[in-house]
Amino acid sequence: MREFDPVAYINEPRWQEVKPGLERIRELMGKLGDPQKGLRVVHVAGTNGKGSTCAYVDAILRAAGFRTGLFTSPYIVEFAERIRVDGVNISSEELLACTLLVREQAQTMDEHPTEFELMTAVALLAFSRAETDFCVLEVGLGGLLDSTNVVETPQVCALAPIAKDHMKLLGNTIQRIAAEKAGVIKPGAIVVSAPQTPEAAEVIRVKAEECGCELRVVGECEARVPENATGAAGATPAPAVPLSQHFDYDGFPDLQTSLLGTYQPHNAALAIEIALALCERGFSIPDEAIREGVAAARWPGRFEIVAQDPTFVVDGGHNVQGIRALMQSLKTYFPNRPVVFVLGVLADKQYPEMVEEIMKAGSVSDRYVCTQPPNPRALPAERLESTIAWTAQDFFGCSLRPRSWAISDIAQAVGKARELAGEEGLVVAAGSLYSIGAILAALR
Repeated sequence: MREFDPVAYINEPRWQEVKPGLERIRELMGKLGDPQKGLRVVHVAGTNGKGSTCAYVDAILRAAGFRTGLFTSPYIVEFAERIRVDGVNISSEELLACTLLVREQAQTMDEHPTEFELMTAVALLAFSRAETDFCVLEVGLGGLLDSTNVVETPQVCALAPIAKDHMKLLGNTIQRIAAEKAGVIKPGAIVVSAPQTPEAAEVIRVKAEECGCELRVVGECEARVPENATGAAGATPAPAVPLSQHFDYDGFPDLQTSLLGTYQPHNAALAIEIALALCERGFSIPDEAIREGVAAARWPGRFEIVAQDPTFVVDGGHNVQGIRALMQSLKTYFPNRPVVFVLGVLADKQYPEMVEEIMKAGSVSDRYVCTQPPNPRALPAERLESTIAWTAQDFFGCSLRPRSWAISDIAQAVGKARELAGEEGLVVAAGSLYSIGAILAALR
């Protein structure tokens, strides 16, 4: 008898169709005894920054002495990253045990659960078996009909910044997208929101009011440019590499985070407000635990410096808002440094607008290596290269024609970009979280 592979089962192509709705996950969890009903949950939705926010919250809670479960997606290097208990990836033995229990019940259903529903069920079951004190759940897609929304009584419902993404499923206006995201809000929870556009903020306010929930909104966060932010290539002394950044937030002066990117202090501030909301609920989270958790949080693939000679940054920005934040971070951390971009995107993203965001930031690059994420929805490298050429013509006319290469193989694309940058250069890989694992493997 062939040994059962839990990852292969969950990722089986038959289950990979996106089917919004809670009917299947509710039935599956019911068959499993509804383990989610015994969990204390922090539920985080939004478009950008929700994964980083979850990592900060998890680290803060662990610093306060709580046993935590963390469920996020997608994974960067290995599948088990998606389910963590007390900061450690789920063991292969526990992943096998939980998946077998989930499969046993899924096979009795008239309509088999989807891949993400299976994953959600495995995570919630694992957290229940581990007797966690808190579970931090990142929404997969949307909120209202996302399988993580099977949780009925979250302690805190949080909304990271909302922007246009997944519009075929969520709607083509900020109001409609915000309504889907705000679907995680439930009576009895405290609602915490990042600063939003006026349209999204109003949707969240109305939903919180309808549910009788207190609403907390993140205030101003004062971040400082790192003292060791790099200068132009070829400078003397050689450019330093930023290792951390400091910021102040609402009575917490001089907080430190090792997560780079100008947006990370704002994600940390959202996590701090979540922790303060839990304090209102009577849970003991000392100020020092908040400070320690923010400093200890780790979250790969978000403006992360992963190699030197040349400096190589990977960033998971995969929509217009994400690319805009990436360009701001480059301006802050690497002023005046020419960039070689490695870009790979999914075909259902707003990739023409993403390319525009890069070019609107100024002539930071005239070299683009286009590649393809290892995902069935990947945009062919040749189509992305054509988009770059046409966009450059619209922005710069014939005065500046960027040099671009279409290299489908990620390892070859990484090699080409490093060659173009030279030892003192800067390579930035962006466009999709699905590419990062292959990029890291190529660098190794």
